[in-house]
Amino acid sequence: MNNKQLEEQMIENYKREEHMMILVFAQWCINHDLDPAALYHSAYPDQPNNEALQQALDLTVPKEDAGEVPDDTVLGVLSLFGNEELAFIVTQEIDKRPRKNR
Repeated sequence: MNNKQLEEQMIENYKREEHMMILVFAQWCINHDLDPAALYHSAYPDQPNNEALQQALDLTVPKEDAGEVPDDTVLGVLSLFGNEELAFIVTQEIDKRPRKNR
């Protein structure tokens, strides 16, 4: 494998992982009756609609059918991909919950 092929493979791997991060975020929002697009817009008000988020929303399931997505998991994957602004908004939503639901 030459350098260009290796670079292309790394980019594709990153994109797949980034899409998984977006899906984790979207499902976490659905599980907590939150609008993923609205939270994303709160974090990044100057960005247009996120196409990857729209694609992820098509893959989410109703919260009754979903497995749990722990708060630490969503915060971890957001931080891993440098989405500190979105992690901050998620933390604010977590802090709004009654203590027993945390």
